[in-house]
Amino acid sequence: MDRSPTAHRVLLATLFALLALAGAVLPVGAAQAAEQVCVADASTGCINGTIKTAAGAPAVGIVLTVAGSDGEHIATTGADGRWSVAVTAAGEYTVSLDETTLPAGETLRDPSKNPRTVTAEVGNTTGALFPLGAPTAAPAPSDGATSADGTTGADAAVGTPTGSESGGGVSWLRVGQQATSGLIFGILLALASVGLSLIYGTTGLSNFAHGEQVTLGGILAYVGCQTLGLPLLVSGIIAVAIAAASGWFQDAVLWHPLRRRRVGTTQQMIVTIGLSMALQYSYQYFFGGGALRIVTENPTMLSLGQIRVTLHSLISVIIAVLVLAGVAYFLLKTRIGRATRAVSDNPALAAASGINVEGVIRMVWTLGAGLAGLGGVLMGLYLNATSWNMGGALLLLMFAAVTLGGLGAAFGALVGSLVIGLVVEMSSLVIPSDMRYAGALLILILVLLLRPQGILGRAERIG
Repeated sequence: MDRSPTAHRVLLATLFALLALAGAVLPVGAAQAAEQVCVADASTGCINGTIKTAAGAPAVGIVLTVAGSDGEHIATTGADGRWSVAVTAAGEYTVSLDETTLPAGETLRDPSKNPRTVTAEVGNTTGALFPLGAPTAAPAPSDGATSADGTTGADAAVGTPTGSESGGGVSWLRVGQQATSGLIFGILLALASVGLSLIYGTTGLSNFAHGEQVTLGGILAYVGCQTLGLPLLVSGIIAVAIAAASGWFQDAVLWHPLRRRRVGTTQQMIVTIGLSMALQYSYQYFFGGGALRIVTENPTMLSLGQIRVTLHSLISVIIAVLVLAGVAYFLLKTRIGRATRAVSDNPALAAASGINVEGVIRMVWTLGAGLAGLGGVLMGLYLNATSWNMGGALLLLMFAAVTLGGLGAAFGALVGSLVIGLVVEMSSLVIPSDMRYAGALLILILVLLLRPQGILGRAERIG
């Protein structure tokens, strides 16, 4: 389903647009994060810390309570795993971590140190550490203590992935756990990537607003469960239905009129960038910048040998596999599916054969948005929280998966997503977890250099 030499020009434009979008969005997000961090001054002291998962990833949405002489304060870890509380009186403070808000599959390395007591001073910053991971014989660094590298406990928590602090290194158990997490992440990522690939295959458009469809699914599930009090299953179904309807609506009021006016795909791509930013900050305006937990109860853990997964993750994978199998059957065995592949291969020939090209494109927008919404719901359960920019953070991984699998190839997007999922999770074994998405970028660059058509794409003569 690869498209002519124009596809390569569009891909290059896509990469430049990704860099431009990142440059436009990240400084704003960084400024907002900075505003929420406590800064000690003559009348204020700070109690803070950073919590990371056993694999070294930021632990989002964990709730902590700080109680002391100036009252009780509530803090929640942000997208980078950091939390902070401002206090106005010196003295001892008790810091309690709500273990029911821990990410799926995570436990405190030393539960006996929850709650813990720290001494805060006005004008200074005090750290309170809560390492996550399997219990170890070696004691965790105490609050404010000096670590082996000369940093204090609070600084070490910020700079060092928790998974590497135990000193256990790479073990077969950890490799198996990370590989399992990578497969789960890849399968859930495929739900969104397949829709992105179908849209590109039928329209030639790189949709930068596709990540916001993922976010929409997660936020709608959160609203259904936490605001309306609906059961998770009902809330998820409604979220997917609304997400699919939003895809139909977008094509009806925006993309179809642009195609009718013969607006080029490059101009349409710029519109998707603007739409992406508008949706992101609309989500932030209405739902805030913090983590949104779809379910708040403590996850049920299952053991597959020595590998541990949550019940929600296992059910999510089963749902995702069934849906992806249904999409494959739809594309290969149904009349409308064959029409979709015909439009992807050659829209003009498909129209000459009597296929309603615009009707197929409208259906693809609806299906792609619905798959992205389902991916957002399941990804929110897997990550234990959703947020206003979750889809934006996953967008680069989706583009990498689509490019790796082959532009416009739906089955290629599935294969690419599995590879990207494994690379992202397994890379934390050897590099800091903050850099794990860099592995996906490296894969993208190597594919463009060595096999531009992707794994399942077709090579075409240029010139």
